[in-house]
Amino acid sequence: MTTKKPAQVTNDFHKIVTGRRSIKNYDKNVKISREEMEEILTLATLAPSSVNMQPWRFLVIESPEGKATLAPLASFNQNQVETSSAVIAVFGDLNNFDKFEDIYGAAVEKGYMPAEVKENIHASFSGYFEKISREEMKDVVLVDGGLVSMQLMLAARAYGYDTNPIGGYEKDKIAEAFGMDKDRYVPVMLISIGKAADSGHQSVRLPIDHVAQWK
Repeated sequence: MTTKKPAQVTNDFHKIVTGRRSIKNYDKNVKISREEMEEILTLATLAPSSVNMQPWRFLVIESPEGKATLAPLASFNQNQVETSSAVIAVFGDLNNFDKFEDIYGAAVEKGYMPAEVKENIHASFSGYFEKISREEMKDVVLVDGGLVSMQLMLAARAYGYDTNPIGGYEKDKIAEAFGMDKDRYVPVMLISIGKAADSGHQSVRLPIDHVAQWK
């Protein structure tokens, strides 16, 4: 089994975007190292999020045991589970405001903002996060989770890997299956990642005049 050292293959944004395909067959012999996966995830987390609370949480399922747990929960996507280097389960943390001090305290320490600005932000949003309903917060983390997921797939392309976003799995069971609190962590999607074993299929996109309007 081959383990690659971290190395971006391209910084050409046009190539990254136009070269992305939803790949369902991967080279089983290619393993993504922990270091490389961390670099890809780090790039993904540069995505924007509401109040910069970064509610995304990643479960990297790469071991045979982890994949065996996942397989019955993703019955229509067995090939991706079986052949990919890993399947990343993206979750949204409903308790994301708990990380306020970690995020904004570090911003003050690094000189990105004065302490009083941090305190003003906390005062402005603490009441909002206390009162927001579970359903409203779920909407927030699903949007933020979608943003980080797309960025993850593009980051993977920059490292020469391919991905497939997967929505067809048992979302109501996945958190508990991996020992996570299902009331706290909202499943966003699964993303298989690895070295493509085929070129995938080209697909048609609607023309811009079908999807955009100017006023």
